[in-house]
Amino acid sequence: MDTPKLYVLPKLAYDYNALSPVISEDLLRLHHDKHHAAYVNGANTILQKMDKARIENADFDTKATFKELSFHIGGHLLHSLFWGNLAPQGKGGGEKPSGKIAKAIDEEFGSLDRFKKLFSQSAASAEGSGWAALTFCRKTNRPIIMQVEKHNTNVYPMFRILMVLDVWEHAYYLDYKNDRGKFVEAFWNIVNWTEVNDRLEDLLKG
Repeated sequence: MDTPKLYVLPKLAYDYNALSPVISEDLLRLHHDKHHAAYVNGANTILQKMDKARIENADFDTKATFKELSFHIGGHLLHSLFWGNLAPQGKGGGEKPSGKIAKAIDEEFGSLDRFKKLFSQSAASAEGSGWAALTFCRKTNRPIIMQVEKHNTNVYPMFRILMVLDVWEHAYYLDYKNDRGKFVEAFWNIVNWTEVNDRLEDLLKG
């Protein structure tokens, strides 16, 4: 049997200062190198403990363990999506969507502006620590906005995530203090719509 694999912190596709002024270099380093890394390390620690328990045929608290594991894995996967749907301004960030994602947004929400308003409201009103996500339902072939709490609560099973926005305080407090709304507004300047469209096209091929 192959050696069990563990999660790895992904490298960013851009420099740490590339998203400034929307996200400063200090904030991006803190968010990626500390907070995201903590979810990777947390998930791997649990997996290693489970491996040890299997070898020793030992019992463990399954309820607490799998709940914590889902939290760390959710945090890792959502952050990985988040970095991918961002791009520096002038290098893909903030440009208008095109292709299938533009068509889907127009058909479902009426216009890009109305979608941005609804998505921003969802991000601003996410309770506690959480996320706003644009997902796609294959059962109805509709893009749907989803609020995610604590990485692993209110997730719609089987819905593919096309775009996410992290609205935990660690995602914006260093730059925006407690003004989450200002961070959400600035987010649109660095959205990588090409990546979002690629995710939709990849989904529709399946």
